[in-house]
Amino acid sequence: MQNINGAKKLAWGLKAAAMAALIATGASAAVPAGLLPSKAAAAEAAKQVDIAYPAASVQTPLNARVPVGDKIKLSEAVNVYYETGNPAIARVNSRGVLIPASSGNTKLVIKVSTPGYKGSLTLPVRVTAPASSAVITKAAKKVTVNGKTFNVQTVSVPKGTPVTAALPQRKVGLVQGLKDIAVSYNADAAINGTYFEAYGGIPEPYGMIMSDGIMEHVGNTGTTIGFQWDGKAVMDTLRVSIKGGTNGSFGYPNGWYAYFINRTPEKGKASAILFTPRRGTHIGFAYGKMITVSKGVVTKIETNVNAAIPKDGYVIVFNGSDASLADRFKPGMTVDYQIETTNADGKTVDWSQVHTAIGAGPTLVKDGKVQVDPVKEGFTSDKILTGGGARSGIAVMNDGSIMLATVPGATIKQWAEIMAKLGAKQAMNLDGGASSGLYAKGQTITPPGRQIGNALVFGGKLKW
Repeated sequence: MQNINGAKKLAWGLKAAAMAALIATGASAAVPAGLLPSKAAAAEAAKQVDIAYPAASVQTPLNARVPVGDKIKLSEAVNVYYETGNPAIARVNSRGVLIPASSGNTKLVIKVSTPGYKGSLTLPVRVTAPASSAVITKAAKKVTVNGKTFNVQTVSVPKGTPVTAALPQRKVGLVQGLKDIAVSYNADAAINGTYFEAYGGIPEPYGMIMSDGIMEHVGNTGTTIGFQWDGKAVMDTLRVSIKGGTNGSFGYPNGWYAYFINRTPEKGKASAILFTPRRGTHIGFAYGKMITVSKGVVTKIETNVNAAIPKDGYVIVFNGSDASLADRFKPGMTVDYQIETTNADGKTVDWSQVHTAIGAGPTLVKDGKVQVDPVKEGFTSDKILTGGGARSGIAVMNDGSIMLATVPGATIKQWAEIMAKLGAKQAMNLDGGASSGLYAKGQTITPPGRQIGNALVFGGKLKW
């Protein structure tokens, strides 16, 4: 479900909003006789919304996703949801990104979900064979920094090569070998991604993860690399806030918020967490107040249950002193949320065109020069601040191509110097130590010492 022109708010009269909620929940007993219209009358009274797409159909190769939600135009600022006729050919997520699965034909249906409005658009969809294969090159290089020589493994990936944030079994909070992850996505190249809990408990990530245009995990420290629909890579100290709304309004008393996405809260402690289908079929615990949203509409409000996550929606869990926020929701309400992005300096940054992102850090190189300040980015561990160890990193080169790299042992400052000497325009550190791993052309170049929780994968025939 997507709120088009995110910041726009619908002006709902109190009576109209109340009636819409009552109609949606079927609460006719609470309405004086004669006030509740029949379903036919309600449908007739709904205002028609025109939905336009710049083409009569959608055609895409298997190795390309299509941001349909960014391209549709609406005659009213309403919420819409998306469905495909055959998910085995292509599926679509809540932000309107069409994701091919196999060659063939199906359809995409876009429908209005806001009470009091109606409208739909059906587009034929054709998925064809991949357009081309990626030309990946690997090289072992020796780099000398302050008299010390380092053996560095590199993999070069052309600008615009299909890329995605890869997860074990497509779920947040699991671990798997790097090669196994790469093979499951049919990747030509892969590198380990953000930090995760590797020493006990649920192996949940710590940093940012965005997949198919949806933020799947929030970690507001360090640096994040993002890949845009136009093929450009961007890098910044991304900071994310999650702002929600109900019935078309993001202000009081309709507003709500979440601190994190797909991260288990501590029982009894104040928390507001959003759980997407990338978490799995259920949230994985049974405490707090749970709001289930399907196709942009509240379908369940539960307490202390291991709530099921709908494939076409999400679950919001309020816990501890934040539990009272659940009182703002009623069955039948429309619900949406916005991702607001700034950098570590508080400056607004536009990441609206980013479809894939991995956050780790710290920054190593900026504008071709060494720039390292892990303390400013929120790091406190000696492994980052002063210690040495195996490192993984990713760089954007002057021509827009991507360089993946690993080194068996270096301090963060040495790692930054190495990246600069390798010609990086922008570069950042990824998870390291036993997690450091690099894969290309069917071979593990740098084998991780443990299973990992996420990776960045590249390739001309990726399986989304």
